[in-house]
Amino acid sequence: MPITEMLSRNARTFGDDISLIERDPGAGTRREITWKQFDDMANSFANALLARGIKKGDKVALLMMNCLEWLPVYFGVLRTGALAVPLNFRYTADEIKKCLDTAEVSLLVYGPEFIERVDSIRENLSAVNHYIFVGENCPAGAESFTRLIKESSTHEPGIAVSDNDDAALYFTSGTTGTPKAILHPHSSLVSACITENRHHLQTREDNFLCIPPLYHTGAKMHWFGSLIVGSRAVLLRGVKPDWILEAVSEEQVSIVWLLVPWAQDILDAIESGELHLKDYRLKQWRLMHIGAQPVPPSLIQRWKKYFPSQLYDTNYGLSESTGPGCVHLGLDNIHKVGAIGVPGFNWEAVIVDEHGRPVPRGKVGELTVRGPGVMKGYYNNPEASAAVLKNGWLFTGDMARMDKDGFIYLVDRKKDVVISGGENIYPVEIEEFLRSHGDIKDAAVIGLPDRRLGEIAVAVIELKPGRESSEEAILQFCEALPRYKRPRRVIFDKVPRNPTGKIEKPKLRERYCSESVAQVV
Repeated sequence: MPITEMLSRNARTFGDDISLIERDPGAGTRREITWKQFDDMANSFANALLARGIKKGDKVALLMMNCLEWLPVYFGVLRTGALAVPLNFRYTADEIKKCLDTAEVSLLVYGPEFIERVDSIRENLSAVNHYIFVGENCPAGAESFTRLIKESSTHEPGIAVSDNDDAALYFTSGTTGTPKAILHPHSSLVSACITENRHHLQTREDNFLCIPPLYHTGAKMHWFGSLIVGSRAVLLRGVKPDWILEAVSEEQVSIVWLLVPWAQDILDAIESGELHLKDYRLKQWRLMHIGAQPVPPSLIQRWKKYFPSQLYDTNYGLSESTGPGCVHLGLDNIHKVGAIGVPGFNWEAVIVDEHGRPVPRGKVGELTVRGPGVMKGYYNNPEASAAVLKNGWLFTGDMARMDKDGFIYLVDRKKDVVISGGENIYPVEIEEFLRSHGDIKDAAVIGLPDRRLGEIAVAVIELKPGRESSEEAILQFCEALPRYKRPRRVIFDKVPRNPTGKIEKPKLRERYCSESVAQVV
Protein backbone atom coordinates (compact mmCIF):
# COMPACT_ATOMS: atom_id res chain seq x y z
CA MET A 1 0.00 0.00 0.00
CA PRO A 2 1.59 3.36 -1.04
CA ILE A 3 1.71 5.96 1.69
CA THR A 4 -0.81 8.08 -0.22
CA GLU A 5 -3.32 5.22 0.07
CA MET A 6 -2.93 5.36 3.87
CA LEU A 7 -4.28 8.90 3.71
CA SER A 8 -7.17 7.80 1.46
CA ARG A 9 -8.02 4.96 3.84
CA ASN A 10 -8.03 7.28 6.85
CA ALA A 11 -10.36 9.66 5.00
CA ARG A 12 -12.74 6.81 4.20
CA THR A 13 -12.62 5.25 7.65
CA PHE A 14 -12.16 8.23 10.00
CA GLY A 15 -13.30 11.07 7.74
CA ASP A 16 -14.93 13.23 10.42
CA ASP A 17 -12.16 12.76 12.99
CA ILE A 18 -9.51 15.43 13.49
CA SER A 19 -6.23 14.66 11.72
CA LEU A 20 -4.08 17.76 12.18
CA ILE A 21 -4.12 20.70 14.58
CA GLU A 22 -1.94 23.77 14.13
CA ARG A 23 -1.16 25.84 17.21
CA ASP A 24 0.61 29.19 16.90
CA PRO A 25 0.85 30.59 20.46
CA GLY A 26 2.78 33.64 19.26
CA ALA A 27 -0.15 34.66 17.07
CA GLY A 28 -2.79 33.27 19.43
CA THR A 29 -4.32 31.05 16.74
CA ARG A 30 -5.44 27.43 16.49
CA ARG A 31 -6.65 25.64 13.34
CA GLU A 32 -7.64 22.05 12.64
CA ILE A 33 -8.70 19.78 9.78
CA THR A 34 -10.34 16.35 9.61
CA TRP A 35 -8.98 13.38 7.70
CA LYS A 36 -11.55 14.06 4.96
CA GLN A 37 -10.43 17.70 4.66
CA PHE A 38 -6.77 16.61 4.64
CA ASP A 39 -7.47 14.13 1.84
CA ASP A 40 -9.56 16.60 -0.17
CA MET A 41 -6.88 19.28 0.09
CA ALA A 42 -4.19 16.86 -1.10
CA ASN A 43 -6.35 15.79 -4.05
CA SER A 44 -7.22 19.37 -5.00
CA PHE A 45 -3.59 20.37 -4.92
CA ALA A 46 -2.56 17.32 -6.96
CA ASN A 47 -5.14 18.19 -9.63
CA ALA A 48 -3.97 21.82 -9.64
CA LEU A 49 -0.39 20.66 -10.21
CA LEU A 50 -1.42 18.35 -13.04
CA ALA A 51 -3.32 21.21 -14.68
CA ARG A 52 -0.09 23.21 -14.64
CA GLY A 53 1.84 20.55 -16.48
CA ILE A 54 3.43 18.73 -13.54
CA LYS A 55 3.90 15.09 -14.44
CA LYS A 56 5.37 11.94 -13.01
CA GLY A 57 9.07 12.38 -12.27
CA ASP A 58 8.97 16.19 -12.07
CA LYS A 59 10.24 17.97 -8.95
CA VAL A 60 8.14 20.25 -6.75
CA ALA A 61 9.88 22.13 -3.94
CA LEU A 62 8.29 23.05 -0.60
CA LEU A 63 9.68 26.12 1.15
CA MET A 64 7.37 26.72 4.11
CA MET A 65 7.39 26.98 7.86
CA ASN A 66 5.38 24.31 9.68
CA CYS A 67 1.70 24.96 9.02
CA LEU A 68 -1.58 23.14 8.50
CA GLU A 69 -1.10 23.15 4.71
CA TRP A 70 2.39 21.61 4.75
CA LEU A 71 1.45 17.92 4.81
CA PRO A 72 -1.53 18.22 2.38
CA VAL A 73 0.84 19.95 -0.07
CA TYR A 74 3.39 17.15 0.39
CA PHE A 75 0.81 14.41 -0.21
CA GLY A 76 -0.64 16.33 -3.15
CA VAL A 77 2.78 16.29 -4.80
CA LEU A 78 3.16 12.54 -4.18
CA ARG A 79 -0.25 11.85 -5.73
CA THR A 80 0.87 13.35 -9.05
CA GLY A 81 3.83 10.97 -9.23
CA ALA A 82 6.17 13.98 -8.93
CA LEU A 83 8.95 14.18 -6.34
CA ALA A 84 8.52 16.36 -3.26
CA VAL A 85 11.61 18.47 -2.49
CA PRO A 86 11.37 19.97 1.04
CA LEU A 87 13.79 22.86 1.66
CA ASN A 88 15.38 24.08 4.88
CA PHE A 89 13.71 27.31 6.01
CA ARG A 90 17.08 28.66 7.16
CA TYR A 91 18.56 28.61 3.68
CA THR A 92 19.74 31.91 2.28
CA ALA A 93 18.53 32.98 -1.15
CA ASP A 94 21.74 31.64 -2.73
CA GLU A 95 21.35 28.29 -0.96
CA ILE A 96 17.73 28.05 -2.08
CA LYS A 97 18.84 28.64 -5.67
CA LYS A 98 21.57 25.99 -5.44
CA CYS A 99 19.10 23.41 -4.12
CA LEU A 100 16.46 24.24 -6.72
CA ASP A 101 19.08 23.92 -9.46
CA THR A 102 20.51 20.69 -8.05
CA ALA A 103 17.08 19.07 -7.79
CA GLU A 104 15.96 20.44 -11.20
CA VAL A 105 12.79 21.83 -9.64
CA SER A 106 10.06 23.02 -12.01
CA LEU A 107 7.53 24.35 -9.47
CA LEU A 108 8.05 26.06 -6.11
CA VAL A 109 5.51 26.22 -3.27
CA TYR A 110 6.47 28.84 -0.68
CA GLY A 111 5.15 30.76 2.30
CA PRO A 112 5.12 34.43 3.37
CA GLU A 113 8.40 34.19 5.29
CA PHE A 114 10.27 33.60 2.02
CA ILE A 115 8.89 36.27 -0.32
CA GLU A 116 12.00 38.43 -0.21
CA ARG A 117 14.39 35.52 -0.70
CA VAL A 118 12.40 34.07 -3.59
CA ASP A 119 12.00 37.45 -5.30
CA SER A 120 15.76 38.06 -5.13
CA ILE A 121 16.58 34.91 -7.15
CA ARG A 122 13.51 34.52 -9.34
CA GLU A 123 15.15 35.93 -12.49
CA ASN A 124 17.93 33.34 -12.21
CA LEU A 125 15.64 30.31 -11.78
CA SER A 126 15.16 29.39 -15.42
CA ALA A 127 13.89 25.85 -14.66
CA VAL A 128 11.14 26.96 -12.25
CA ASN A 129 8.03 27.56 -14.34
CA HIS A 130 5.38 28.05 -11.64
CA TYR A 131 5.20 29.59 -8.18
CA ILE A 132 2.42 28.81 -5.71
CA PHE A 133 2.04 30.88 -2.56
CA VAL A 134 0.60 29.52 0.71
CA GLY A 135 -0.70 32.42 2.78
CA GLU A 136 -2.62 35.66 2.60
CA ASN A 137 -1.84 38.55 0.22
CA CYS A 138 -0.39 36.50 -2.63
CA PRO A 139 2.57 38.35 -4.18
CA ALA A 140 2.85 39.18 -7.88
CA GLY A 141 4.18 36.36 -10.02
CA ALA A 142 2.68 33.60 -7.88
CA GLU A 143 -0.67 31.81 -7.69
CA SER A 144 -2.68 31.57 -4.49
CA PHE A 145 -2.81 28.09 -2.96
CA THR A 146 -6.18 28.91 -1.39
CA ARG A 147 -7.70 29.87 -4.72
CA LEU A 148 -6.28 26.81 -6.48
CA ILE A 149 -7.73 24.49 -3.84
CA LYS A 150 -11.17 26.05 -4.19
CA GLU A 151 -11.11 25.75 -7.99
CA SER A 152 -9.71 22.21 -8.27
CA SER A 153 -11.47 18.86 -8.03
CA THR A 154 -11.26 16.86 -4.80
CA HIS A 155 -11.29 13.56 -6.74
CA GLU A 156 -8.13 11.47 -6.61
CA PRO A 157 -6.11 12.15 -9.77
CA GLY A 158 -5.65 8.45 -10.55
CA ILE A 159 -1.90 8.55 -11.26
CA ALA A 160 -0.43 5.07 -10.78
CA VAL A 161 2.44 5.06 -8.30
CA SER A 162 4.49 1.98 -7.39
CA ASP A 163 6.78 1.32 -4.45
CA ASN A 164 9.83 1.58 -6.68
CA ASP A 165 8.91 5.00 -8.08
CA ASP A 166 10.90 7.99 -6.85
CA ALA A 167 9.06 9.96 -4.16
CA ALA A 168 11.23 12.66 -2.64
CA LEU A 169 14.53 14.49 -2.55
CA TYR A 170 15.75 15.49 0.90
CA PHE A 171 18.81 17.67 1.32
CA THR A 172 21.46 16.76 3.87
CA SER A 173 21.66 19.06 6.89
CA GLY A 174 24.84 20.71 5.64
CA THR A 175 26.63 20.54 9.02
CA THR A 176 29.63 18.95 7.29
CA GLY A 177 29.59 20.79 3.95
CA THR A 178 27.43 21.61 0.94
CA PRO A 179 24.02 19.87 1.15
CA LYS A 180 23.44 16.92 -1.19
CA ALA A 181 20.07 15.79 -2.53
CA ILE A 182 19.03 12.39 -1.12
CA LEU A 183 16.75 10.32 -3.36
CA HIS A 184 14.10 8.12 -1.74
CA PRO A 185 11.49 5.91 -3.42
CA HIS A 186 7.93 5.45 -2.16
CA SER A 187 8.95 2.20 -0.47
CA SER A 188 11.24 4.17 1.88
CA LEU A 189 8.32 6.26 3.11
CA VAL A 190 6.17 3.19 3.73
CA SER A 191 9.01 1.48 5.59
CA ALA A 192 9.31 4.53 7.86
CA CYS A 193 5.61 4.22 8.77
CA ILE A 194 6.03 0.59 9.73
CA THR A 195 9.28 1.01 11.65
CA GLU A 196 8.08 4.03 13.62
CA ASN A 197 4.80 2.41 14.60
CA ARG A 198 6.54 -0.82 15.59
CA HIS A 199 8.92 1.14 17.85
CA HIS A 200 6.43 3.43 19.61
CA LEU A 201 3.20 1.45 19.34
CA GLN A 202 0.95 4.32 18.25
CA THR A 203 -2.78 3.62 18.35
CA ARG A 204 -5.87 5.57 17.30
CA GLU A 205 -6.03 7.04 20.81
CA ASP A 206 -2.59 8.66 20.64
CA ASN A 207 -1.91 12.30 19.84
CA PHE A 208 1.56 13.22 18.57
CA LEU A 209 3.06 16.66 19.19
CA CYS A 210 5.22 17.62 16.21
CA ILE A 211 7.57 20.53 16.89
CA PRO A 212 10.64 20.08 14.60
CA PRO A 213 10.52 21.39 11.02
CA LEU A 214 8.58 19.22 8.58
CA TYR A 215 11.13 19.74 5.82
CA HIS A 216 13.38 17.33 7.73
CA THR A 217 12.85 13.59 7.67
CA GLY A 218 12.90 13.29 11.48
CA ALA A 219 9.67 15.07 12.37
CA LYS A 220 7.68 13.78 9.42
CA MET A 221 8.80 10.17 9.70
CA HIS A 222 7.87 10.11 13.38
CA TRP A 223 4.43 11.41 12.39
CA PHE A 224 4.21 8.56 9.85
CA GLY A 225 3.72 6.20 12.81
CA SER A 226 0.51 8.11 13.57
CA LEU A 227 -0.60 8.26 9.94
CA ILE A 228 -0.56 4.48 9.60
CA VAL A 229 -3.17 4.11 12.39
CA GLY A 230 -5.15 7.31 11.73
CA SER A 231 -4.36 9.09 15.00
CA ARG A 232 -4.20 12.85 15.32
CA ALA A 233 -1.19 15.16 15.54
CA VAL A 234 -0.51 18.70 16.70
CA LEU A 235 1.82 21.01 14.78
CA LEU A 236 3.27 23.50 17.24
CA ARG A 237 4.81 26.71 15.92
CA GLY A 238 7.34 27.67 18.56
CA VAL A 239 9.47 25.89 21.16
CA LYS A 240 9.01 27.82 24.40
CA PRO A 241 8.68 25.43 27.37
CA ASP A 242 5.30 26.82 28.44
CA TRP A 243 3.97 26.55 24.87
CA ILE A 244 5.01 22.89 24.73
CA LEU A 245 3.37 22.01 28.05
CA GLU A 246 0.25 24.01 27.19
CA ALA A 247 -0.09 22.07 23.92
CA VAL A 248 0.38 18.74 25.72
CA SER A 249 -2.17 19.73 28.35
CA GLU A 250 -4.86 21.37 26.23
CA GLU A 251 -4.71 18.93 23.31
CA GLN A 252 -4.20 15.88 25.55
CA VAL A 253 -1.00 14.91 23.74
CA SER A 254 0.41 11.47 24.52
CA ILE A 255 3.67 11.41 22.49
CA VAL A 256 6.27 14.17 22.18
CA TRP A 257 9.51 14.11 20.23
CA LEU A 258 12.00 16.63 21.60
CA LEU A 259 15.48 17.79 20.75
CA VAL A 260 18.03 17.96 23.55
CA PRO A 261 17.96 21.80 23.84
CA TRP A 262 14.15 21.81 24.19
CA ALA A 263 14.19 19.15 26.90
CA GLN A 264 16.93 21.12 28.63
CA ASP A 265 14.86 24.31 28.46
CA ILE A 266 11.80 22.58 29.94
CA LEU A 267 13.83 21.23 32.85
CA ASP A 268 15.52 24.58 33.45
CA ALA A 269 12.11 26.29 33.49
CA ILE A 270 10.76 23.75 35.99
CA GLU A 271 13.79 24.02 38.26
CA SER A 272 13.82 27.82 38.15
CA GLY A 273 10.16 27.98 39.13
CA GLU A 274 9.01 29.47 35.81
CA LEU A 275 6.87 26.38 35.16
CA HIS A 276 4.74 24.48 37.68
CA LEU A 277 3.75 21.02 36.51
CA LYS A 278 0.62 21.10 38.68
CA ASP A 279 -0.78 23.73 36.31
CA TYR A 280 -0.97 21.26 33.41
CA ARG A 281 -2.84 18.03 32.60
CA LEU A 282 -0.02 15.63 31.80
CA LYS A 283 -1.15 12.18 32.97
CA GLN A 284 -1.88 11.08 29.38
CA TRP A 285 1.67 11.95 28.23
CA ARG A 286 3.02 8.40 27.91
CA LEU A 287 6.18 8.81 25.82
CA MET A 288 8.95 11.34 25.37
CA HIS A 289 11.62 10.48 22.85
CA ILE A 290 14.69 12.30 21.59
CA GLY A 291 16.72 12.09 18.41
CA ALA A 292 19.05 13.90 16.00
CA GLN A 293 21.99 14.06 18.43
CA PRO A 294 23.68 12.22 21.31
CA VAL A 295 21.66 12.41 24.52
CA PRO A 296 23.49 13.07 27.81
CA PRO A 297 22.44 10.45 30.40
CA SER A 298 22.35 13.22 33.01
CA LEU A 299 19.56 14.91 31.05
CA ILE A 300 17.33 11.83 31.15
CA GLN A 301 18.08 11.31 34.84
CA ARG A 302 16.80 14.84 35.46
CA TRP A 303 13.79 14.25 33.20
CA LYS A 304 12.73 11.08 35.01
CA LYS A 305 12.84 12.98 38.30
CA TYR A 306 9.91 15.12 37.11
CA PHE A 307 8.24 12.61 34.77
CA PRO A 308 8.86 9.25 36.49
CA SER A 309 6.02 7.34 34.82
CA GLN A 310 6.85 8.31 31.24
CA LEU A 311 8.34 5.92 28.72
CA TYR A 312 11.52 7.10 27.04
CA ASP A 313 13.30 6.27 23.79
CA THR A 314 16.32 7.51 21.87
CA ASN A 315 16.17 7.48 18.07
CA TYR A 316 19.09 7.48 15.67
CA GLY A 317 18.88 7.97 11.95
CA LEU A 318 19.93 9.96 8.93
CA SER A 319 18.08 11.50 6.04
CA GLU A 320 19.91 8.87 3.99
CA SER A 321 18.07 6.18 6.00
CA THR A 322 14.64 7.88 5.75
CA GLY A 323 15.16 9.57 9.07
CA PRO A 324 14.95 7.96 12.52
CA GLY A 325 14.58 4.29 13.24
CA CYS A 326 17.52 2.40 11.81
CA VAL A 327 18.85 2.32 15.39
CA HIS A 328 16.82 3.03 18.52
CA LEU A 329 17.17 2.48 22.25
CA GLY A 330 13.80 0.78 22.78
CA LEU A 331 11.11 1.53 25.34
CA ASP A 332 12.35 -1.11 27.78
CA ASN A 333 16.01 -0.16 27.78
CA ILE A 334 16.24 3.03 29.80
CA HIS A 335 19.02 1.35 31.81
CA LYS A 336 21.13 1.80 28.67
CA VAL A 337 20.60 5.56 28.34
CA GLY A 338 23.67 6.99 26.66
CA ALA A 339 23.52 4.35 23.93
CA ILE A 340 21.71 5.11 20.67
CA GLY A 341 20.42 1.56 20.93
CA VAL A 342 20.16 -1.54 18.80
CA PRO A 343 19.19 -2.05 15.14
CA GLY A 344 15.61 -0.95 14.53
CA PHE A 345 12.78 -3.10 13.21
CA ASN A 346 13.80 -4.53 9.81
CA TRP A 347 17.29 -2.99 10.11
CA GLU A 348 20.84 -4.32 10.52
CA ALA A 349 23.86 -2.46 11.91
CA VAL A 350 27.57 -3.31 11.85
CA ILE A 351 30.56 -1.29 13.06
CA VAL A 352 33.52 -1.54 10.68
CA ASP A 353 37.14 -0.44 10.35
CA GLU A 354 38.62 1.69 7.57
CA HIS A 355 38.65 -1.37 5.29
CA GLY A 356 34.97 -2.16 5.86
CA ARG A 357 35.68 -5.13 8.13
CA PRO A 358 33.66 -5.66 11.34
CA VAL A 359 35.51 -4.61 14.48
CA PRO A 360 35.40 -6.43 17.84
CA ARG A 361 32.84 -5.30 20.39
CA GLY A 362 34.12 -2.36 22.42
CA LYS A 363 36.31 -1.07 19.61
CA VAL A 364 35.50 2.18 17.80
CA GLY A 365 34.70 2.05 14.09
CA GLU A 366 32.30 3.48 11.54
CA LEU A 367 28.62 2.63 11.94
CA THR A 368 27.03 1.05 8.86
CA VAL A 369 23.34 0.20 8.48
CA ARG A 370 21.22 -1.76 6.03
CA GLY A 371 17.45 -1.83 5.73
CA PRO A 372 14.36 -0.91 3.69
CA GLY A 373 14.80 2.85 4.17
CA VAL A 374 18.29 3.24 2.71
CA MET A 375 18.30 5.89 -0.01
CA LYS A 376 18.71 5.11 -3.69
CA GLY A 377 21.63 7.53 -3.72
CA TYR A 378 22.52 11.19 -3.96
CA TYR A 379 20.66 12.69 -6.91
CA ASN A 380 22.91 13.14 -9.95
CA ASN A 381 25.98 12.52 -7.78
CA PRO A 382 27.25 8.98 -8.44
CA GLU A 383 30.67 9.67 -6.91
CA ALA A 384 29.24 10.76 -3.56
CA SER A 385 26.75 7.87 -3.66
CA ALA A 386 29.49 5.30 -4.24
CA ALA A 387 31.43 6.65 -1.28
CA VAL A 388 28.66 5.79 1.21
CA LEU A 389 26.67 2.97 -0.44
CA LYS A 390 28.53 -0.34 -0.60
CA ASN A 391 26.81 -3.67 -1.23
CA GLY A 392 23.54 -2.40 0.18
CA TRP A 393 25.15 -0.96 3.31
CA LEU A 394 25.01 2.74 4.16
CA PHE A 395 28.25 4.06 5.65
CA THR A 396 26.96 6.70 8.05
CA GLY A 397 30.14 8.66 8.73
CA ASP A 398 29.44 8.25 12.46
CA MET A 399 32.04 6.67 14.70
CA ALA A 400 30.57 4.24 17.22
CA ARG A 401 31.24 1.24 19.43
CA MET A 402 29.10 -1.71 20.50
CA ASP A 403 29.04 -3.03 24.06
CA LYS A 404 28.91 -6.67 25.12
CA ASP A 405 25.10 -6.60 25.11
CA GLY A 406 24.89 -5.37 21.52
CA PHE A 407 24.00 -1.75 22.31
CA ILE A 408 25.60 0.88 20.10
CA TYR A 409 27.17 4.05 21.48
CA LEU A 410 27.78 7.00 19.20
CA VAL A 411 31.29 8.36 19.63
CA ASP A 412 31.40 11.16 17.06
CA ARG A 413 31.16 12.21 13.45
CA LYS A 414 34.08 10.83 11.46
CA LYS A 415 34.87 14.34 10.22
CA ASP A 416 34.73 15.81 13.73
CA VAL A 417 37.33 13.51 15.31
CA VAL A 418 40.24 15.57 16.69
CA ILE A 419 43.68 14.05 16.13
CA SER A 420 46.00 15.58 18.71
CA GLY A 421 49.55 14.33 18.96
CA GLY A 422 48.53 11.10 17.25
CA GLU A 423 45.66 10.44 19.67
CA ASN A 424 42.06 10.25 18.40
CA ILE A 425 39.82 12.45 20.55
CA TYR A 426 36.07 12.04 20.18
CA PRO A 427 34.38 15.37 21.02
CA VAL A 428 31.00 13.86 21.94
CA GLU A 429 32.53 12.15 24.98
CA ILE A 430 33.93 15.46 26.24
CA GLU A 431 30.72 17.36 25.43
CA GLU A 432 28.64 14.92 27.48
CA PHE A 433 31.02 15.34 30.39
CA LEU A 434 30.93 19.13 30.17
CA ARG A 435 27.11 19.21 30.12
CA SER A 436 27.10 17.49 33.52
CA HIS A 437 28.50 20.73 35.00
CA GLY A 438 25.78 22.63 36.83
CA ASP A 439 26.56 25.97 35.17
CA ILE A 440 26.82 24.71 31.60
CA LYS A 441 23.79 24.76 29.32
CA ASP A 442 25.51 23.47 26.16
CA ALA A 443 28.98 22.57 24.94
CA ALA A 444 30.75 21.89 21.67
CA VAL A 445 34.28 20.60 21.25
CA ILE A 446 36.20 21.29 18.04
CA GLY A 447 39.74 20.75 16.82
CA LEU A 448 41.83 23.81 16.05
CA PRO A 449 45.34 23.96 14.55
CA ASP A 450 48.34 23.66 16.86
CA ARG A 451 52.00 23.95 15.89
CA ARG A 452 53.20 21.11 18.10
CA LEU A 453 50.27 18.67 18.27
CA GLY A 454 48.67 19.29 14.87
CA GLU A 455 45.31 19.90 16.54
CA ILE A 456 44.09 20.64 20.03
CA ALA A 457 40.64 20.14 21.51
CA VAL A 458 38.89 23.43 22.25
CA ALA A 459 35.65 23.62 24.25
CA VAL A 460 33.02 26.18 23.30
CA ILE A 461 30.86 26.68 26.39
CA GLU A 462 27.37 28.18 26.60
CA LEU A 463 26.48 28.95 30.20
CA LYS A 464 23.00 28.77 31.69
CA PRO A 465 21.27 32.15 32.02
CA GLY A 466 22.54 34.06 35.05
CA ARG A 467 25.50 31.73 35.65
CA GLU A 468 29.16 32.74 35.59
CA SER A 469 32.36 30.78 35.21
CA SER A 470 35.92 31.11 33.95
CA GLU A 471 38.28 29.23 31.68
CA GLU A 472 40.33 28.26 34.71
CA ALA A 473 37.29 26.82 36.49
CA ILE A 474 36.18 24.79 33.46
CA LEU A 475 39.69 23.42 32.87
CA GLN A 476 39.91 22.45 36.53
CA PHE A 477 36.56 20.63 36.20
CA CYS A 478 37.97 18.75 33.20
CA GLU A 479 40.82 17.33 35.29
CA ALA A 480 38.46 14.41 35.95
CA LEU A 481 38.96 13.40 32.32
CA PRO A 482 41.98 11.43 31.05
CA ARG A 483 44.75 13.91 30.29
CA TYR A 484 44.64 13.48 26.51
CA LYS A 485 40.89 14.18 26.43
CA ARG A 486 41.05 17.44 28.34
CA PRO A 487 40.33 20.60 26.31
CA ARG A 488 43.37 22.84 25.96
CA ARG A 489 41.28 26.02 25.64
CA VAL A 490 37.83 27.20 26.68
CA ILE A 491 35.79 29.75 24.72
CA PHE A 492 32.55 31.16 26.11
CA ASP A 493 30.05 31.58 23.30
CA LYS A 494 26.64 30.41 22.13
CA VAL A 495 26.64 26.90 20.69
CA PRO A 496 25.01 27.11 17.23
CA ARG A 497 22.60 24.32 16.32
CA ASN A 498 20.61 23.75 13.16
CA PRO A 499 16.79 23.31 13.26
CA THR A 500 17.17 19.59 13.94
CA GLY A 501 19.42 20.17 16.94
CA LYS A 502 22.78 19.23 15.47
CA ILE A 503 25.77 21.36 16.45
CA GLU A 504 26.99 23.40 13.48
CA LYS A 505 30.69 22.75 14.02
CA PRO A 506 31.83 24.12 10.64
CA LYS A 507 30.56 27.52 11.79
CA LEU A 508 32.59 27.27 14.99
CA ARG A 509 35.72 26.13 13.18
CA GLU A 510 35.36 28.97 10.68
CA ARG A 511 34.79 31.47 13.47
CA TYR A 512 37.85 30.52 15.50
CA CYS A 513 40.19 28.86 13.00
CA SER A 514 41.80 32.05 11.63
CA GLU A 515 42.82 33.06 15.15
CA SER A 516 44.33 29.63 15.80
CA VAL A 517 46.12 29.54 12.43
CA ALA A 518 47.71 32.88 13.27
CA GLN A 519 48.96 31.45 16.57
CA VAL A 520 50.39 28.40 14.80
CA VAL A 521 52.16 30.49 12.18
